[in-house]
Amino acid sequence: MHVSEPTPTDSSATGAATPASRPRKGPVSFLSGSLTSFGFGWLALQLAQRVVGYYAEHPPHYDVRFAQSIAVFMKTVLVGMSFLAVFTFCFVGLGLFLTFVRSLLPGWSEAEQSP
Repeated sequence: MHVSEPTPTDSSATGAATPASRPRKGPVSFLSGSLTSFGFGWLALQLAQRVVGYYAEHPPHYDVRFAQSIAVFMKTVLVGMSFLAVFTFCFVGLGLFLTFVRSLLPGWSEAEQSP
């Protein structure tokens, strides 16, 4: 039994869709992505508030100066990364929401076709 190799023009054999056959993203995709991103941002904000609350109630305190320095460093990293996640998710959600609004304006599909 001989299996033929797929040709470069046969996109169905490789599983990759050509740009012309792929459906364009529409307003519903932008809105659902925006709401999802804002939802993750809200969850990240809840986590960040809990991290800040935990460190407010349990500040790191060590007698050894080196251990205290590491504890403060870790606290700063954890709080900073949690608020960075809030910013990232909300910024992406805002961008997708603005793209959603832009996609509702007349002439959007023509603007997407031109370079």
